[in-house]
Amino acid sequence: MSIIFWVVIVLLFAIAFVGLIYPIIPSVLFILDGFLVYGFTFSFEPFGWLFWSVQSLFIILLFGADYLANIIGVKRYGGTKAGVWGSTIGLIIGPFIIPVLGILIGPFLGAVIAEILVNKTSIKEALKIGLGSVVGFISGVVTKGIIQAVMIVYFFILVL
Repeated sequence: MSIIFWVVIVLLFAIAFVGLIYPIIPSVLFILDGFLVYGFTFSFEPFGWLFWSVQSLFIILLFGADYLANIIGVKRYGGTKAGVWGSTIGLIIGPFIIPVLGILIGPFLGAVIAEILVNKTSIKEALKIGLGSVVGFISGVVTKGIIQAVMIVYFFILVL
């Protein structure tokens, strides 16, 4: 029976990494669910206050990394709040409209369209800002992937 629970825990962690590509999947919740499945099926004993404090800090970092990477990417390439909002909306809608490439095309088009409509930015400048949104998204994914990996490695260090 314990093998089944370990498979469930590993699947939950794997789904969390899928959430890096499909932001509609709440990665953090799947990681936390993995911790809880372990706690309820085996023991909460390894999880002291330090574990929960460190994991809470990582959760805050995960949310911050997503937000900051988008803002930095758009602003660094000359974008405004409109570009940030357009990129965010494109990031949410893109994967549904274009299943695989929508995760990159959505933020790009969202930032470009928002900058052109709201700020009357030239197409050349808007395209540059759109590129910034993609750079921001990719750097956010890498950062979040590293944070999630550290969270999971810390978990395994404690329980194995």
